[in-house]
Amino acid sequence: MRVAVLGAGAVGARVARQLLVADSVDQLVLRDTSAERLAWAARTIGDRVIIEHHPFPTALDADAVVVTSPRGTQLAAVKEAISTGRPAVLACDGLAETIAILKLDRAARDAGIPVVVGAGFAPGLTCVLVAHGMSWFDEVDEIHIYKMGAGGPACALVHHRALSRFSYDWRDGDWIRRPGGSGRELCWFPEPVGPRDCYRAALADPVLLHHAFPGIDRITSRMAATRRDRLTATMPMLAPAHAEGGSGAVRVELRGRRGTTQETLVLGATERPAVGAAAVVAIATEWVLSGKVAGRGMSGLAEVDDPVGFLGELAKRGLVVEIFEGDGVVV
Repeated sequence: MRVAVLGAGAVGARVARQLLVADSVDQLVLRDTSAERLAWAARTIGDRVIIEHHPFPTALDADAVVVTSPRGTQLAAVKEAISTGRPAVLACDGLAETIAILKLDRAARDAGIPVVVGAGFAPGLTCVLVAHGMSWFDEVDEIHIYKMGAGGPACALVHHRALSRFSYDWRDGDWIRRPGGSGRELCWFPEPVGPRDCYRAALADPVLLHHAFPGIDRITSRMAATRRDRLTATMPMLAPAHAEGGSGAVRVELRGRRGTTQETLVLGATERPAVGAAAVVAIATEWVLSGKVAGRGMSGLAEVDDPVGFLGELAKRGLVVEIFEGDGVVV
């Protein structure tokens, strides 16, 4: 079994390492346009990896493709995977690119392959948490997503630009467009992150969750940001992001009916986004290879058949989900 990982950044290199350490694949192909990133990855991954530098060979010899490359490159990678009949897993979080990729659903179905979209920290882990939370209710009316942190330079750039672009919330059967950087809301993430101001932004979570649960009345998303983040969102980034990102957290809030009462469920997790995203991508890839991701066409992780099993696999890799109850938090 051979898997190709496109992108050797903060997430891609970790995905490659996890797949090899877990013996999920026999051999791995790692591609990146940066010789420096490839050299660093080659020193840390092992000898079962084939390093391919740019310009890449025309033929890609792999049973599945993992796309962790920067924004703007993923749509072409998915089209190539579909044209060659290879299953794909994408750690995408850009709104426009996610929408464009989802439009390839018919092509993926015709090719008879699954394509998992948004398999990162957020979206990704957030989608699995929503799928798990849905089983707690008889009927869910609202889903609200909050995220904090970036996985690396490419992810930080996506988040920076997202604050200057329109957000799209699903409400009562239609998409509502609102300015990025608006809608300030103080959100409590699990410790040690704690409370952060969160704002609307061009995030992909509502699109993926509506794709999975079209009957939900309201789906929103916000991201944590500082005053400087909002003021400089329309400008180039003032300082380069850290190569490994920083601390991060996600929070998922569901509101609905259980029995005869209206209830709210809040789930969350803290982890460096690059670490969390790599764990989610690696498990999603393993599930695709083992046939646990059933069906054909585009799907997010909110459509996974066994969210509890997926979260159990994440827990084995150190990513623990927390449940907010009353004034405290239960692990």
